[in-house]
Amino acid sequence: MNTTTPSPSPEGFGAGTRRLAPDACWKLLAESVVGRLAVIVEQRPKIFPVNYVLDGKSVVFRTAAGTAFWGSVGQDIAIEADGYQADSQSAWSVVVSGQAHVIVDAEQIAAVDALGLEPWQSGEKHNYIRLTPGSVTGRRFHTTRPGVWHPLGFDPATSSFQ
Repeated sequence: MNTTTPSPSPEGFGAGTRRLAPDACWKLLAESVVGRLAVIVEQRPKIFPVNYVLDGKSVVFRTAAGTAFWGSVGQDIAIEADGYQADSQSAWSVVVSGQAHVIVDAEQIAAVDALGLEPWQSGEKHNYIRLTPGSVTGRRFHTTRPGVWHPLGFDPATSSFQ
């Protein structure tokens, strides 16, 4: 019986976690439609849920002229998306970080609209923001069996283990 604890990977990930190549990250991002926008506002991190589309190798979302907009324009931002695949009992996380730019060109806006970018939340979402990536990173890992961390209760994200 092996009683040794697996050592962390050289990348600093836990055992069983693997880094995803950029092409794999883009593929996963294309399969998802919602992520979390991370911006710095008044020297504090703020997180906003956003729905997005991919336009080539960039991420585009719409927003109102509020905190997410003003925290994004011309700034370094990040968008993270995650997913869970019940059949393989694995999860993934992808982060795209880089510069945010307002799209003002009518032809570019029409092209993004043709990709199906519609705001999920009501209200005036007339600002189109393009995240031009400086880096794309991701990882995939196997999820822990239910009961290892929290033995009581039901979690729908882990129901495939039961």
